[in-house]
Amino acid sequence: MSYTEKVSNRLNNLLTKNYDAEAGYKKAAEKVSNPQLKNFFKQRAQERYDFGHELKGEIKSFGQEPDKGTSVAGDAHRAWMDIKTAFSSDKDETVLEEAIRGEKAALNEYEEVLKETSLPPSTLNLITKERDSVNNALQNVTSLEKWA
Repeated sequence: MSYTEKVSNRLNNLLTKNYDAEAGYKKAAEKVSNPQLKNFFKQRAQERYDFGHELKGEIKSFGQEPDKGTSVAGDAHRAWMDIKTAFSSDKDETVLEEAIRGEKAALNEYEEVLKETSLPPSTLNLITKERDSVNNALQNVTSLEKWA
C-alpha cells in the first residue's frame, strides 16, 4: 500500500467517524428536551458535517475516493441510544453521557492520525484544527451536564 493510500485510508476512517458523529448529534438533538442542549447538539451536527466536507477535499487531493455513509458500529450506537433513552428517567443526562463517550472516542481517533509523523502540512493542519475543535466540544459537553 502506498503512502498516499495509507493516509487516505486514515482520513476515510475519520470521515466515517464524522458521518457517525453528525448522525449521532442529530439524534441527540431529537432526544433532549432542554433547549440549550438541543441547540448545542444541532451546532455539533453542523460542525461534523463541515468536517466531513473538509476531509473529503483532503482525500480527493491525494487522488483517492472519499467513503460515503455511516458505519455499522455508528448505526448500532444510535440504536442503543434509542433503547437507553426509552428506559431512562432522565433522557437529557443519558444523551449527554453518550455524547461525552463519543467525543472521547473521536478525540482518540484524531490523536491516532496525528501520530503519523510524516503527514503533509495541509493534512496536519486540518487534522489538528478538527482535533482541537473535538477537544473543545468534549470540554463543552462535559460542562453541560449541569443542564441535564
